[in-house]
Amino acid sequence: MADDRNANAGGPIRVLLADDQVMFREGLAVLLASLGGMEVVAGVPNDDDVPRLVRELRPDVVVAEVRTPFERARETLRRMLSPPSPPEVVICTALESRLYAARLTGAGASAYVLKTSPAGHLAAAVRAAASAGGNVVLGMPRSMLGGTEEAADGVLTKRELEVLLLASRGASNRQMASGLYLAEGTVKRHLSNAYEKMGVGSRGEAAREALLKNWITAEEITDPAFGHEDPDRA
Repeated sequence: MADDRNANAGGPIRVLLADDQVMFREGLAVLLASLGGMEVVAGVPNDDDVPRLVRELRPDVVVAEVRTPFERARETLRRMLSPPSPPEVVICTALESRLYAARLTGAGASAYVLKTSPAGHLAAAVRAAASAGGNVVLGMPRSMLGGTEEAADGVLTKRELEVLLLASRGASNRQMASGLYLAEGTVKRHLSNAYEKMGVGSRGEAAREALLKNWITAEEITDPAFGHEDPDRA
């Protein structure tokens, strides 16, 4: 993981910028360098060069724009995370979509931050991803999520989405704990948190709600390999 590399090197967080807008990449590179503790190793369009550079440069964090449709975004993310020691990925986008935030963090991104957020939010997301890889950071206005604290809290974390998907497949708490290398109590807590955020009281209700919101798909429930090409990434 990125935090292991950074901890071993003891140096700055190595960042790869992937965005079609040259001015945005250059400005962000200057900003991150000015804040200290971060080094931009390359800046490229969000295209086929990114997976190659991830392998060659081994950045700790990739800051990437999101593409539509979702299948394209997920495939790009999968390729970024495919190396044996993958980087953390921070999505930085103008796309104000609760659905994309939930599904891309569920697919492996560590953070989803809007370009309209303060620059400090993005820098904090990069640091959080590098130091606590896998934790989800969301930088979205509450108005996008429904205008209330409750709505903002309604976005599930990556782990909660993983547990919810496994539960939707009929896995027991013990099976989920074994598969995710967690304690059963931790699995129960993730399920409870997901239920509370979604306003439901059972696995069946949670699965139906997640399907309606398109946070998970019928294909993901019926085919364990669908959308999970990199099963070793926790």
